[in-house]
Order: sequence, then C-alpha cells, then structure tokens
Amino acid sequence: MRLDINLASRPYEDARQFWMRWGAAVGGVGLLTLVLLTVTVTGWLNARRDRNAMEEKRTLIAQRDQIRQNAEEFLNRPENRDTRDTSQFLNELIERKAFSWTRVLESLETVMPARVHVVSISPHLDDDNQLALKMTVAGVSRDKAIELAKRMEDSRRFAETTITGETFAQTTTGDNERFDITAIYIPEPIAAAAEPKAEPKKEAPHKADTKRSPVTTARNSASAGGKR
Repeated sequence: MRLDINLASRPYEDARQFWMRWGAAVGGVGLLTLVLLTVTVTGWLNARRDRNAMEEKRTLIAQRDQIRQNAEEFLNRPENRDTRDTSQFLNELIERKAFSWTRVLESLETVMPARVHVVSISPHLDDDNQLALKMTVAGVSRDKAIELAKRMEDSRRFAETTITGETFAQTTTGDNERFDITAIYIPEPIAAAAEPKAEPKKEAPHKADTKRSPVTTARNSASAGGKR
C-alpha cells in the first residue's frame, strides 16, 4: 500500500491550469482594450480633420462675405449708383431670358405627387439675383405638400424649398388644403436647353443628261453629211 504525503509548507496549487484560464481572459481584455483605443484614436483624428475642414470653410465664407460687403459698399457710392442700377437691370434681363414657363411647368410635373395641383405661381429675382418661385398648391393633406417639397429639394431644378403657409378652403374636388411654397429655380444651362437644329437636307447634284435627244442626233448627222 502506497500513500502520497505532501510535506510542503503550502498546499499544492495547479499554477498551469490557473494561468491557462485567467491568462486567456486577461489576453482577451487586453485585445479589447487595444481595439477600443484604436477606435478612439481614429475617431479623434477624424474629428480633428473635420474641425480643420470646417474652420477652413468658415474662413473662406468670411473672406467672401467681406469681399461682397466691400463690393456693395463700392457700388453704393453716389458716383457708382448708375453703374449699379445698370448692372442690376442687365442681370434681371439675363435671368428673365433664362426663365422658361414651359420648362418650369415640366419640372414641376415630374415632382408633383398625386392629388396635388398648382393654383398659382409667380417668379421674381431675390437679393442674390436668383430666380425665386412663390407658388400656391392645393392638395388633400399636409403630407402631400411635404412630399412635394421633398421631391423638389431632391431634384436638380429646385433648391431651398420651404412651406411658408397653410390655409383651408372648402372645394368640391376635395383639395381643401392650400399651401404656400417658396423655392429657388435652377434653370438648365443654355447649351443643354438649346434644342439641336435639324440640318437641312443636301440635295444630290443633278447629273448631266448624257443621252442626246433624237432631234439633236439628227441635226449633228446632217451637219456631218453637209461637210463631206
């Protein structure tokens, strides 16, 4: 009979099993900490880059505002008022020439939801010499007007679309809700708006008639016979 007696001053502990269990846990925690630290540093760097970009944009906007203010002060001088008025008049003429009722209505038709129609529309130039539209539409609910504003904003022909007012008017068609909407109209480029002109068809040149008539042949034969 064999007896195993532990004569050590401390009880026996399986250190290998302890480190295998807790070492894996500590390694996992360390790896998770490293991942979180990487994400934090990356986010901080991206935020710093975004802050720098925003600061550059703010500086650029401030510079352009200053340039615009200086230009307005220069044009508002008494000796430059005639030039300013002439410039505004010419800009209005150019913008009005670029405005096309047909294209505006076609653009509205592509974004108009069902059960919504235009009651009135009026264009004008805003303070920035942009073509602004002020229109009134009628529909069955406010959701339709919101959908129209969203579609206009998503299109390439309208910008800064805003619902400015809402009224109720009893009608027989059921379109009792009327909404006032303002938007900036972006006309198509002149080159794209111009329709290609059809080139005139070139007529083929008439070929000379090589066949001689019987009268001409007979005359030539008679001339030849007289000379002999």
